[in-house]
Amino acid sequence: MSLPLNAFWLSAVMLCALLLCALGAPVEDAPTDSPAAGDPSGEEEEEEGPSNLLSTSGVWDLILGATRRHQKEFEDEFHNQVKYEFLEDYKVSSLPARCPYSNFTKDACLQRMVQGLQIYTVLLRQVEKEYPNSLICAEVRTYSGQLIDLIQRKMRNPGQVTALTSSQEVQLLNDLDNLNPFQRKMTAHNILRQLHYFLLKGKRAITKREKIRGTMANDSLGIFQIL
Repeated sequence: MSLPLNAFWLSAVMLCALLLCALGAPVEDAPTDSPAAGDPSGEEEEEEGPSNLLSTSGVWDLILGATRRHQKEFEDEFHNQVKYEFLEDYKVSSLPARCPYSNFTKDACLQRMVQGLQIYTVLLRQVEKEYPNSLICAEVRTYSGQLIDLIQRKMRNPGQVTALTSSQEVQLLNDLDNLNPFQRKMTAHNILRQLHYFLLKGKRAITKREKIRGTMANDSLGIFQIL
């Protein structure tokens, strides 16, 4: 026996409501073309929009553009008599770990980026001591502060990352005291080299996580459109 028309539509509406609840969306908040003014869900959508992603911020291009110039400056200084890869022999034990590409949550990656940038900000003093007129250092200081601010806005708990204490900063620089002049120069160059890769790897890791989140959001939107 076929259901009356009204009963059929009632069943369809109830099925949609159950599906929406299963997806975690309030039944009364059906998807619309544009969020209503003052709607919290609209603010969340804007936060996750492509133009507001951390990985697409222009600050990355500015700071990576500065650190990318370092290799040429190094080669010009030593007239290619010292290979750039030679800097691997002058590692600094206090260099922060990079954000891994996988098996790491987005928020943990953001925390590591902020902590790492704080350490590099201190280590830049060693670079500036050897190269007081370095434009790269000046640019990195400016843009790293902007990047830290952007990253902290995206963190769920920015208060978990605290600033380095003065004693911690002193300890970072004390580790570099017992070096001869050539070693100090090589160490300064290696700090900039490692900073470049720290930023590059960090951006790639964040981009991957934001793409995964965007894909999940698009999949959810597709389900709503089917309904």
